[in-house]
Amino acid sequence: MISSSIRSTRLREMLEEKCVVMPGAINALSAKLIEREGFDAMYLSGAVLANSVGGMPDVGMMTLTESEKHSASIARVTTIPIIADADTGYGEADNAARTVQVLEQAGVSGIHLEDQVFPKRCGHLEGKELVSAEDFCVKLGAAAAAKTSPDFLLIARTDARGVVGIDETIRRANVYLEAGADAVFPEGLKSAEEFARVAKEVPGLLLANMTEFGTTPYLRVQEFAEMGYNMVIFPVTLQRAAQKAMEDVLRVIGEEGGQESFLDRMQTRQELYDLLGYDGKVAKS
Repeated sequence: MISSSIRSTRLREMLEEKCVVMPGAINALSAKLIEREGFDAMYLSGAVLANSVGGMPDVGMMTLTESEKHSASIARVTTIPIIADADTGYGEADNAARTVQVLEQAGVSGIHLEDQVFPKRCGHLEGKELVSAEDFCVKLGAAAAAKTSPDFLLIARTDARGVVGIDETIRRANVYLEAGADAVFPEGLKSAEEFARVAKEVPGLLLANMTEFGTTPYLRVQEFAEMGYNMVIFPVTLQRAAQKAMEDVLRVIGEEGGQESFLDRMQTRQELYDLLGYDGKVAKS
């Protein structure tokens, strides 16, 4: 397995050169597909962990142990850098420090921690609550001190936009960088102008979330790059696409009594074997 430190160093080098696009993996198989399709890095969403692994909403119910297992299974079969969503750090400052140690050992290149009160909520929903910036800085400081590799990326996510507004988002972002974060993830921004303002007023590495059906307008990677963003994640895109395809084929089976009319929309057996690097040969009729 490619170590976390090697991946982290590679990610830091890429961030010096360009805006890095990170599709969100659902599992190890989709992670292999992301790498095969030429992406330089990937993202592990807490929502996907909760939804696809736990079968529950993204409300902070998944544990560090579950996150570690999910991350390690993906790191074992890939070589590109991985950023993992670590929610609120699974507790207070000491827990956040242990989260860094555990997930770094699992093979990820960096994590983000968020400044919500536990139990957290999806960043694009109403009803979120924030911890104080001072308390979150303590957590960030503990997490930063726990890193083994100096290149491991500690990202501070702030959900302030949906709670108290863009001014507090910017204030917190700068305070978090001073507290030891390597980058900032301003969640739930509502316009291109807000993204541009954050980029102008926050002098550090920045991550943009290009999720679907949320409060953020659809912007392209090049637009984020021109503003000054260093990373763009597509956290739940693959899960949403896969779930819709599964809904469709289930309806076909239910209505037609078989799946034959859906075959042209499926990955073939040979395509799966090719992705897995398996030399099994499909029998010829």
